[in-house]
Amino acid sequence: MRPNPSPQEIYRHFKGNIYQIITLARHSENGMKMVVYQQLYAPYEVYVRPLEMFMSKIDARKYPNETQVYRFERIDIRGEENAWAKKESSAETLTRVLNRGKKDSAPVLEEQKTVILQVETNDKEVQISKEEEDFTLDQGLVEFLDADTYEKKLQILSTLHSRITDAMIDTMAVSLDTEVKEGDIETRYNEIKNCLMTMERFECNRLRS
Repeated sequence: MRPNPSPQEIYRHFKGNIYQIITLARHSENGMKMVVYQQLYAPYEVYVRPLEMFMSKIDARKYPNETQVYRFERIDIRGEENAWAKKESSAETLTRVLNRGKKDSAPVLEEQKTVILQVETNDKEVQISKEEEDFTLDQGLVEFLDADTYEKKLQILSTLHSRITDAMIDTMAVSLDTEVKEGDIETRYNEIKNCLMTMERFECNRLRS
């Protein structure tokens, strides 16, 4: 039996989109366990789905060519060497769905493409088209998203300082459930850093108590 999702874990839907777990909840009327999760791409919408459905297997009759077993599968970014291929696949998927271009030293023409987003309405999934730009994912960002303490996130953020982009900061802010206002890159970097330092202090105080 698979373990239940936990806050901050990253899952891939079998059609390719990437989500982050916010929390588990219970329905106020019937006590049903629910999963609250958020898109890791614009417009960063938040969804609620019954836990049983979230953890369910794909209908093989409806999707006979699908290789993924479950509707949502966790992305194990920190996997051992024998999971390296999976890490590469996860990075490629994140690259495809995140929608902002990376900062570069010279202007480049980025190809526009239409992607399919999953909009979940009750038990149904509706496909809509959206024009998005290619986004090149930094491996450091993947490590930041998967770090399990704020101290580790701060260390990774420091290594990314020289090459951090607005798109990376936006993704970090979503993962921390915070918002960083538009502005120059250094100001936004410091805002994320200060946010993490505050969270780390609370984390340390909680562990001491």
